[in-house]
Amino acid sequence: MYIDISFSLNEKLIKIFQTLIINKKGKNMKKNKKGFTLIELLVVIAIIGLLSTLAVVALQNARQKSRDAKRVGDIKQVQTALDLYFADANSYPDAADKVLGVDYKALCASGFLADASCGAETAYMAQIPQNPSPNGTAYTYTGSGSDYTISFTLEGATGGLPAGAHTATPAGIQ
Repeated sequence: MYIDISFSLNEKLIKIFQTLIINKKGKNMKKNKKGFTLIELLVVIAIIGLLSTLAVVALQNARQKSRDAKRVGDIKQVQTALDLYFADANSYPDAADKVLGVDYKALCASGFLADASCGAETAYMAQIPQNPSPNGTAYTYTGSGSDYTISFTLEGATGGLPAGAHTATPAGIQ
């Protein structure tokens, strides 16, 4: 009787092992999913591409705004230096259509200088800024006696000023 029991136990164990072997081959079992499908990868790549495009566009816009802010700041600094010069000399430096930062590099007690060295003179502006590149136009100075005009261009609206050509005079920026 003992032999019969072990034989039936062996048959049951064999059936269990056969079931396990069949299940390991993938029948009657969920497939073990590892990795990503091609479509999932393509969707992720497309999303990353879209986000990077938006970031580049935003960066270009920020660069343009920073160049315009620098232009307005540069012009205000030159105006301040010219006001200090006027307070001491009772007139503005004489010049016609000279490019600031290129033709004139410094504003000293003797007026605008082509080099950036005032020497022993009073320096109102030791280094005159020039238009940041790219885009925009050079800062052009015209002045005599009691008046001056500095012409410059903005790429976009900045600080209440619309895009386009502008002038700075003793009365302010228009």
